[in-house]
Amino acid sequence: MSTEYRAPSVEELASASATLKRVREQVGRVIVGQKHMVDRLLIGLLADGHLLLEGYPGLAKTTAVKALANALSARFSRIQFTPDLLPADVLGTQIYNPREGGFSTRQGPIFANIVLADEINRAPAKVQSALLEAMQERQVTIADQTFTLPRPFLVLATQNPIEQEGTYSLPEAQVDRFIMKIVVGYPTAAEEREIMERAARPAETPGAVLTPETILAMQQLTRRVLIRPALADYIVALVQSTRGAGAGSSRVARYIQVGASPRATLALAAAARGVALLDGREYAVPDDIKDIALDVLRHRILLNYEAEAESITADHVVQEILATVKTP
Repeated sequence: MSTEYRAPSVEELASASATLKRVREQVGRVIVGQKHMVDRLLIGLLADGHLLLEGYPGLAKTTAVKALANALSARFSRIQFTPDLLPADVLGTQIYNPREGGFSTRQGPIFANIVLADEINRAPAKVQSALLEAMQERQVTIADQTFTLPRPFLVLATQNPIEQEGTYSLPEAQVDRFIMKIVVGYPTAAEEREIMERAARPAETPGAVLTPETILAMQQLTRRVLIRPALADYIVALVQSTRGAGAGSSRVARYIQVGASPRATLALAAAARGVALLDGREYAVPDDIKDIALDVLRHRILLNYEAEAESITADHVVQEILATVKTP
């Protein structure tokens, strides 16, 4: 029996907007500028999706995640990824108790609401593989036991795009599990001046605004944001175009080796709903898709050697597709 669609009410939208504004204010006590990154963190939270933050050292990626966690009053865990990290260091392990003559399970730092995977590309493949089940199924298997992770559960990972020594490329299957890949840029001159002035003052700590229960309620509210049939067709057309099909541009199709998976379609819809709710609307519009498309699609497109030879990036491909596919 299907349930009747019920759009978010004016009161629910107003309450959500006021709450998100308070979260922004609390994060702003620590983070100067970086509106794009902060908004994407909130959209990922609303859409219940993991996020990958990529940027040069010193751009407040880790600080932003910690500030968000402080504003959420949720269980927070930080994992510093290193080449010698083992799966058990992340997931947990079984420990033998000689007094009782049996094993007990010690849960690892993955058992948290917000997990900061700092410099995630510094850990080897076996550690990355250990995260696949946790990120997709929200559960962890230790020995012969399966444990459900707490809800909400979000992995917020950071990586440095320039350092190659001691790093490992993330497997495509794992990268695809991040709803967005956020490229973090430099602050403006005014923002950098404010950062310098704040550094001379005592550090502030964000106050808690959201509880896990409130976060889950807001995620449910986000799922009720309306995506009309024409907009759903637009999302499908964009993703199909990354595979050289549909209304995509033939100028970029020749650069694509592997297009985005159906998970990208779901991610675009979920992120668009998050953008709409963040903007106080009960429905998504085409501009929401265009606003979020780069972050959702850039890490899901695998380019060929021809693209590399001509310095064509995934961002170029997505921008060309957005310019080519007809907007409803």
